[in-house]
Amino acid sequence: MPDIGRIEILPDPATLAEHTAEWMTAAALAADGVCRVSLSGGSTPKALYALLASERFRNRFPWPRVHWYWGDERFVPYDHPESNYRMTREAMLSKVPVPAANIHPIPTDGDPDDAARRYERTLQEAYSATHFDSARPLFDVTLLGLGADGHTASLLPGEPVLEERKRWVAAVSHGRPEVRITMTYPAIDSSRRVAFLVAGGEKAGIFGAIRAGNNRVPAARVRPVGELFWFVDRAAAGEQRMPRRAGSQPS
Repeated sequence: MPDIGRIEILPDPATLAEHTAEWMTAAALAADGVCRVSLSGGSTPKALYALLASERFRNRFPWPRVHWYWGDERFVPYDHPESNYRMTREAMLSKVPVPAANIHPIPTDGDPDDAARRYERTLQEAYSATHFDSARPLFDVTLLGLGADGHTASLLPGEPVLEERKRWVAAVSHGRPEVRITMTYPAIDSSRRVAFLVAGGEKAGIFGAIRAGNNRVPAARVRPVGELFWFVDRAAAGEQRMPRRAGSQPS
């Protein structure tokens, strides 16, 4: 069995969201000072964000200390229905006591390449350096999704961005109908904890391939300097029986 990190199989999407909310809360509380989180778009994290904004978590989570970033974004206005920023704002950020200065959306105005450079500068200012030190990760928590084609963030199969190692953020002009902006592997890998959130039977094939050792798909090439987790529901894991569940919190 290849080492792809720690796999935790949850019964269903609701339990997956609950488990991840507890995990994220523990990670944020354990952070020394400022905690930086990189967010993912999609329906699976949307349920997580709504849960973090609920009464159960709103008063436990250290909102003033947490800064929010996005792993990728469609190059559309912030109020566009397909905007990852809009989804996160409506599901969570507009409902919790987070300072406006702690929210760092990807620019989606002007030229995509220039917007990518501007977001790279935002990350470098937060990191106080222009080169990564493996002993000092940029992010405390990075959330990622998994597409049925194996993509994560907007690291799309067959696209040149997969080989980018100097830029922290890049525009992706092909592979999807709309232009996207994405963090590259170096930025994603500079994380204390990376968690893939994977739900739904349509993901079972690609997750099974990654689990079996297929390292050609983009998601399988994520190699954080810290810990790697896969929070997967039974359908995505291809399980029909009662799930196996491991349940410790991050240190």
